Amino acid sequence: MRSDIVKKGHNRAPHRSLLRATGLKDEDFSKPFIGVANSYIDIIPGHFFLNKYAEIVKDEIRKAGGVPFEFNTIGVDDGIAMGHSGMLYSLPSRELIADCIESVMNAHALDAMICLPNCDKIVPGMLMGALRVNVPTIFVSGGPMKAGRLEDGTILDLNSAFEAVGAYESGKISEKRLHEIECQACPSGGSCSGMFTANSMNTLCEAMGVALPGNGTIPALTPEREELLRQGARRIVEIALDSSLSEKFRFRNILNAKAVHNAFVVDMAMGGSTNTILHMLAIAKEAEVDFNLESINNIAANVAHIAKIAPALSSVHMEDINRAGGVSAVMNEISKREKSILHLDALTITGETLGQRIANANITDPEIIRHNDNAYSKVGGLKILFGNLCEQGAVLKVAAVAESMKEFSGKAICFNSQDEAIKGIAGGKVKAGSVVVIRYEGPKGGPGMQEMLSPTSLIMGMGLGESVALITDGRFSGATRGACIGHISPEAAEGGLIALIEDGDVIEISVSRGSLELKVDSKTLESRRAKWKPIKKEIKSKWLKRYSLLVSNAANGAVLKTEL
Repeated sequence: MRSDIVKKGHNRAPHRSLLRATGLKDEDFSKPFIGVANSYIDIIPGHFFLNKYAEIVKDEIRKAGGVPFEFNTIGVDDGIAMGHSGMLYSLPSRELIADCIESVMNAHALDAMICLPNCDKIVPGMLMGALRVNVPTIFVSGGPMKAGRLEDGTILDLNSAFEAVGAYESGKISEKRLHEIECQACPSGGSCSGMFTANSMNTLCEAMGVALPGNGTIPALTPEREELLRQGARRIVEIALDSSLSEKFRFRNILNAKAVHNAFVVDMAMGGSTNTILHMLAIAKEAEVDFNLESINNIAANVAHIAKIAPALSSVHMEDINRAGGVSAVMNEISKREKSILHLDALTITGETLGQRIANANITDPEIIRHNDNAYSKVGGLKILFGNLCEQGAVLKVAAVAESMKEFSGKAICFNSQDEAIKGIAGGKVKAGSVVVIRYEGPKGGPGMQEMLSPTSLIMGMGLGESVALITDGRFSGATRGACIGHISPEAAEGGLIALIEDGDVIEISVSRGSLELKVDSKTLESRRAKWKPIKKEIKSKWLKRYSLLVSNAANGAVLKTEL
């Protein structure tokens, strides 16, 4: 066992002495040491109960013949951090989480790991860390929360609360209604109920084979979710007890090129968060898989969009997908196309191939998960755009864009920060026919690539969702909907063309052509370039300063450079 380096031989007597202080006995030193990577934290709704979930996991590990060692990572709640300087720490936290996993697992030479994530950057951070450690690892998320409901039957989620702010500020709803929505939008523990970033990533863990079936859809705080925890704990010990299985199920043997491809396929079929593009690019780099943005459009062209979930369809949430057959049913339906784009021979952590896992998974409600011949679209729900404004690419969640906005031309109104944009939109500066430009919010320029849910929700709440587009070198929450294009690369801080846009410039968006163009002649742009000086924000945080110096742009997954 890998852990023998800290527990075997006479020269490890001091090590065993320290381990005995934690409660270990003689018989424990022949058992596999299992890391239980927990992301328990009180302030995140998807995580405040994970300490109890860890106890279930540890108890099951002990029963199965392993020794559990729980440790924690940090977590940032994007919803609570949204719209103020706290969001600067959101994406950077992914790197800290990956570093924590690597540090604890390798410092103590643990044999295998079970990860308990749930929300946003915590899932990809743990995936990146697990790839570095490369021991058998199973992911079991905390599970999605159920949707909220008002007394009149209106179905709610977190997005409803953000958009209600815009509706209140434009006089469309009363303060009483705003308060009612606030109190009911997030009714219980779990990751927010739509196909936002957290649930998108937990779904993709199923597609990649690193999690058990149901990981992305079984609701939090249910007996079914607790049983998933027990199954994961038993399986990880089963693998760790057998040296041949431990070798076979090393994490990189599962999360490889086929798994990354399958993740993007499922992402397209379900219209996941645009953040999944950012995170999957980072995961692919960590897995040493050669994957670029151009490849995503090739996948999208061959995948039908068969499941619309909030925010794309406000009446459908993860509990509905679970009831309709779950992610396995989605994958099984995708695989029925004449030329299946899924790698069905990909290995999963439970031992079977992906094809074997999904063979008997059927759609039980075709109104929730559609069949290929009745798909919402013949192509996937995400699109990578290219053009002079985004030579290295930009990302659009096509599934959440109104048909009338898929071909759009408008005049730019520019803001050099999210705060400026929020004030400008709330103050009435943005009118129908505008293209809102929010720049210097990329990984380097932000720093930290803030999510733009507050300005996009204001636009929707003010009734401008089908007449105003928004482009940014920042990113969006999975709850964002509308003609919102993010991840523009190169970003403004590194001299991307987005930095040279001026108010009144015409910007043209074409989903059919996959293009984003600034309609300004080259001589004018050359003149602007000669005068341009990057805006440098005052960064007080030492961590964010370091992050800004080392981070790559969104087209490269916003990963930190390891060599200068």
